[in-house]
Amino acid sequence: MEQGQHLTEASFQTLFGTSRQPIRQALGILAEQGVLERVPNKGFYLRDPSRVQADPLPAAAETSDEAIYLRIADDRLSHRLPDRISETDLMRRYGVSRLGLRRILTRISAEGWIERNEGRGWTFATLIDSVEAYRECYDMRQVIETHGIRSPDFRLDPVVLADLRRRQEIIAEGGWQRLSQLELFEANSAFHEGLAALSGNRFILTTVQKLNQLRRLIEYRQTLNTEQVRGQNTEHLAILDALDARDTAKAADLMNAHLGKAKQRKARAEMFSDGPADGANKRGDT
Repeated sequence: MEQGQHLTEASFQTLFGTSRQPIRQALGILAEQGVLERVPNKGFYLRDPSRVQADPLPAAAETSDEAIYLRIADDRLSHRLPDRISETDLMRRYGVSRLGLRRILTRISAEGWIERNEGRGWTFATLIDSVEAYRECYDMRQVIETHGIRSPDFRLDPVVLADLRRRQEIIAEGGWQRLSQLELFEANSAFHEGLAALSGNRFILTTVQKLNQLRRLIEYRQTLNTEQVRGQNTEHLAILDALDARDTAKAADLMNAHLGKAKQRKARAEMFSDGPADGANKRGDT
């Protein structure tokens, strides 16, 4: 990032898949260190990146929210959790307090794979949990995402496209090595949802968002090598290059091919095994 660049909470929220509060706190710390400048009523601007004080992150404890979240995800995908379950059962199973559990369930609910019952307890949503379901998901995405770009209502919004490019360039410039599978998935989902939003069709956007919600857990479990991550990133940037050149027909063809390749990779991958969803060496796909 260049000196003087405006840093928005919303862009980091999408990139890291978290709420605004911790992002706001982190930006405040960087402002105290002199890395950023806080401008009243305008936000934060990059002041001096050389002043950043980077400390190694501690390993996540097994009882952290993230660890328990991933254990719930793995148990659900491995069919070790029933469709309906109570908070008491979850607290006992994972050794977590009610307050901690509700934080995790709130996150899961926001991601769309669990819902609170009208009475007591929670119900898990139906997930994409088979190779056939995954193929059908990508068939749908090829149809609607490609059509969205070809639509006469598609808007070539330079601000949105620049924001999507900036996030993809973060991945290209080393993010493919350092970002977690969750961060990569959220960044790449934002790319597809961003283009869907430009289609001018609200139903294309909501459908892409819903499919991403259904894919999320499977993506977190699938191990991909870094060359695949770099390859999909290159494809994303090529689509943006075509759109910057105002060649929507080429961009649509590239999107269709991009999703077709991803569908073939998914069909070959062992994503529906009972392997752990620990996130240690995984990379989120397109």
